[in-house]
Amino acid sequence: MTQVHVHLISDSTGETVHSLAKACLVQFEDTHVVEHSWPLIRTAAQVDKILLAVSQDPGIVLYTLVNKDVRERIDTGCRQLGVPAISVLDPIIAAFSKYLGEESRDMPGRQHLLDDEYFERIEAMQFALNHDDGQGLWNLAASDVILTGVSRTSKSPTCLYLANRGIKASNVPIVPGVPLPAELLTFTNKPDEPLVIGLTKDPARLVQVRRNRLRMISEDRETDYVDLETVRAEVNAARRTFVEQGWPIIDVSRRSIEETAASIMQHLETREAVG
Repeated sequence: MTQVHVHLISDSTGETVHSLAKACLVQFEDTHVVEHSWPLIRTAAQVDKILLAVSQDPGIVLYTLVNKDVRERIDTGCRQLGVPAISVLDPIIAAFSKYLGEESRDMPGRQHLLDDEYFERIEAMQFALNHDDGQGLWNLAASDVILTGVSRTSKSPTCLYLANRGIKASNVPIVPGVPLPAELLTFTNKPDEPLVIGLTKDPARLVQVRRNRLRMISEDRETDYVDLETVRAEVNAARRTFVEQGWPIIDVSRRSIEETAASIMQHLETREAVG
């Protein structure tokens, strides 16, 4: 297996360059990547420190920097070391600049300004925490999205991901032998109501996830919670409820949290377009 060092440099938090690098590197399965993260880089002294590290562990340098002097220092230093230095946002910013007919402002960290969108995300995050696992039923109607499903169908992490996109998401678990809350059953996905979505998962995969969860809490007893036939009946009953209520169903068996959230956002956009 080939090992490669990748230096990720940013004048802000580094989230953008890290995500772009990850999206590219997953295409190279036989490569072991050693990441070196360098956030909040804005001075020549910081650049010199990075260049020293690059000389010790040569590899690809990816950066999102807007200050011209800092960029030139990185480019010159990497050229002298004989390693590639790539400004990953340049082609995108250039395309926008040409299309819009104006120059970019070249201000680091503008995506993290404390604007209205930022505070909406914070509010949505707090909402998700207050409405996790069936909490806050009295205020369920304030949700943009309500996720429901049996245990371990990724309801909570999906809600938190949606919250980071400014979407108020709550989740209500389906527990065998326990009726669903009346507050949830009143919603039939009318345009002025929260969008209720049922999450489901392949029973065999669900059993595996549940077993892993029990091992984490040092619980090894065999119960209906991990019995395949019982879990299959549990999943089928939940799916029948989704169909009866007219709620969209998303199978999360082979989906990441991000993919599930993307599908939910598509449902939201489709309903808004129709409404």
